[in-house]
Amino acid sequence: MRTLTAELLAAQKSASAVPYLKVVISDRIGGVRRLAWSRLYSGSEPDNYHAAAMPGDGSLCRCRIQGGQLYYQRVAAPAPGSNFGSWTVLNAAADAGVALCSDGSRVLLFYVGTNGTTLNVRESTDSGAGFGAAVAIATAPTSVGWLAADVKASGDAVLVYSVGAAVYTLKRTGGAWGSPSAWTNSIASVTGLACYYQDDFNVVVAGTDSAANAKVWTAVFGDGFSEPVGIWSVLREVALGSSGSGVSFRAPFLSQPDVYRLTFVEKYSGTQSYSRPYLSYSPPTVDFSSNLWREPVPFDLTGDFGLAVAFSGSAVWLATPSGVWRADFNVPSLDVTADVLEASTEDRPSDGRLRLFLRNDDGRYSALPSAVKLGAEVRLSPGYVTGAGAQASDGPAYWVEAIEHASGGGSATLVIEARDGWSLLEAWRARRQYAWSAGEKNVFNLLLFVFARAGLPFAGSGSSDASSDFYPAFTIHPGESGRTAVERLLAMVPDAVFFQNAFAFLKEPLAAESPVYAYGMDHALLDGRYRSVLPRANRVQLFGDGVFQERFDWPGIASVYDRLRQVRDLNLTTVTDADDRGDAELRREAVAASAGEIVAPVNCGQELYDVITVTDAGAGLSAAARRVLGIALHYDTRRRPLYQHRLTLGGV
Repeated sequence: MRTLTAELLAAQKSASAVPYLKVVISDRIGGVRRLAWSRLYSGSEPDNYHAAAMPGDGSLCRCRIQGGQLYYQRVAAPAPGSNFGSWTVLNAAADAGVALCSDGSRVLLFYVGTNGTTLNVRESTDSGAGFGAAVAIATAPTSVGWLAADVKASGDAVLVYSVGAAVYTLKRTGGAWGSPSAWTNSIASVTGLACYYQDDFNVVVAGTDSAANAKVWTAVFGDGFSEPVGIWSVLREVALGSSGSGVSFRAPFLSQPDVYRLTFVEKYSGTQSYSRPYLSYSPPTVDFSSNLWREPVPFDLTGDFGLAVAFSGSAVWLATPSGVWRADFNVPSLDVTADVLEASTEDRPSDGRLRLFLRNDDGRYSALPSAVKLGAEVRLSPGYVTGAGAQASDGPAYWVEAIEHASGGGSATLVIEARDGWSLLEAWRARRQYAWSAGEKNVFNLLLFVFARAGLPFAGSGSSDASSDFYPAFTIHPGESGRTAVERLLAMVPDAVFFQNAFAFLKEPLAAESPVYAYGMDHALLDGRYRSVLPRANRVQLFGDGVFQERFDWPGIASVYDRLRQVRDLNLTTVTDADDRGDAELRREAVAASAGEIVAPVNCGQELYDVITVTDAGAGLSAAARRVLGIALHYDTRRRPLYQHRLTLGGV
């Protein structure tokens, strides 16, 4: 149950409580701003190696390679109408990678000399308005390919570069550049590098592995956070193009305006060939080493050298040599609380739905505000007017699936239909097969992967030992939905998933849980019905890999004889695994065996799977423990004022 203030807790128990339902619509998914890109510049510059950075003064700095020359541009106050087509030649340079990075007023520009092997840097301390002379900082044994770099506030910096299939780092500490150092990973080719500093030097690599599979990987070059200083992590896969598929990846860029945002190019060489950028981002609250990414989304552009990412305090920018795009960083948000005529929600395991009616009698929604759009987030927060003013508990989030204008009988309304995070899981479909061998990832981390691909943050909230101790072989098949994959994983453990705001949480509903709230005493009970049902199974047989086990609900068997469920799973390799799975199956049946529902004034903190008590003298119940398996909220200001919860109950 969500924590409530003392004033709100008192108000919801009062017979004279005044309802307050806060409803806010915003353009984000899973707590992350959904960027709306606007192209500000379309030029004729040829696509080639390029980079971009934004110093602390908000200027946009860009560089590119063309015809053996290094071109540079700085737009002091980038905006629609700015001159993004004016370039200055800085140096002669090889046809190889460039890197541009900044922190505060410091800007570092890296390029390769005309001999193809000398690595040079030029530095600015006035936000890129002017640069010092070129300084040669290293010489590679053969031609340099790709460059990436970032700089810390202290001025310490790392340049990452490729020579053939090898990746090297060159580090500046205390103003002095050290010697090149080869990484400790191994791949067959490098087709792009990106680097962004946050706690460590976070790196993205595109290329091929020893089996000729095209991949995008992440890796960390340690600065003492997730890896020791100067130590490389292993490579972690983000995208895969199987050998012989004609798919390759190249030109990644990485930044962190809010969350980590990644771009890279997917190139297909077969019939109907294409070379198209893709955009992805990490869920909020995760660090880079977790390697969790939303399913990459195609961007409407053709090119081989990708989209550089930069950001200021108010916007995120994308750039190619011939294009500049901008997306407002501030989240379009609209508080529609005062316009709500009616709202109803239905939240159950594996599904949550919202239907919202807004007044439109004066045409205020005839033209939709920018925040009100398909895919937008609707946050519905139940509350009351308290002695300290209107207060609400930060309630569940839903995502808009339909918008309808309705009129008739002298009235007009805007109707919004939305669903919770399960709909985002349902919408994600595996683009290819994902497979993990036994012992590779536990159930919790497999769930973490699936939720991230759907763009949802995920965490534990009293999750079971089994979710962290069980490491099954698991495959997500091409075309399978995230919802199906999650349901298959949840079948392996005694846990359930519930949503709090835009976050998904994993929880084990324990039989020994203490009640968190009471109905029928201080909090009025308006209606109730209570029933017991026969369990679908009271005996479970487990067939594993060389393991057979049975679990029994002996009182149930004594009552109705045995109702058998057989589970066949080769991931069950020990008696303990089989026991845990059998107990989980029987627990689910026990929770479902006690049913019914109650109707009560809205409890602003109620959540799925909470344990409550019910006192209902008419039904002979006194502080009877039940578990909340469904929450329906109905708020109506039109016909008969209504503000109530209908809670579906199960056993504890």
